[in-house]
Amino acid sequence: MRYGINFKGFCIFLSFLFTFLLFLAIASLFLIPNPLEVLNALKTEEMIYSLKLSIITSLVSMIFVMLLSVPIGYALSRYSFPGKSVVKSILDLPIAFPELVLGLALLLLFGQSFIGKFLEDFGIKIVFTKLGIIVAQFFTALPYAVRIIYSTFEEINPRYELVSRSLGYGEFETFFNVSLPLAKNGLFASTIITFARCMGTFGTVLILAGGSYMYTEILPITLYLNISYGNMEMAITSGILLIIISFIAILAFEKFEGHKR
Repeated sequence: MRYGINFKGFCIFLSFLFTFLLFLAIASLFLIPNPLEVLNALKTEEMIYSLKLSIITSLVSMIFVMLLSVPIGYALSRYSFPGKSVVKSILDLPIAFPELVLGLALLLLFGQSFIGKFLEDFGIKIVFTKLGIIVAQFFTALPYAVRIIYSTFEEINPRYELVSRSLGYGEFETFFNVSLPLAKNGLFASTIITFARCMGTFGTVLILAGGSYMYTEILPITLYLNISYGNMEMAITSGILLIIISFIAILAFEKFEGHKR
């Protein structure tokens, strides 16, 4: 019993210790900088441009991610087909390896392969463009959205869909009128996580779209560029904005989960 209590106390101590250190690290972004300097940085043309571009590209990427992740997650949850395990493994790969590796792979795909050349023949240029930001965010966030939506459909009892089919509804009608309403909680959660993930995408965007000043400059790129220049006020302000956006996303997610429970 004595060892059990000690082990319990040790685990709780580690939990509080790490949480405290993480809180100090995050709080330092807000407490150490001069508030006036942060406010001035927020008003700069570069920061306004970066924030607008981040929000616009993340919203567009989020829409495309959700449009594709819903049918993919549903297919993986409900259907058996050859190569299903391979599809699931490949979709999970971007979660496992660094964004820089994914960015390099996309750079080669859209820059050197026949796909990139085919798109350029139609005037669609992805590498080192704003479109490249959306593509990078899309490929980075899609695996996370698919995983959440797949888990959501897995928790829904297939009997509801079978009853719908027995009443004469087709597959699409059942999916649209039964499955989607039942999955609304997971879809909402996936949308929030996807948007936050797109906003925070850095390595993939840097490699595929580049880090061009006031062109492909989203908030993570602003942070990176200004640290390189030694402009800590701008870098810190970028970090603060990213943390605030992430906090709002997590807060909305937790609130929604609370209502769900």
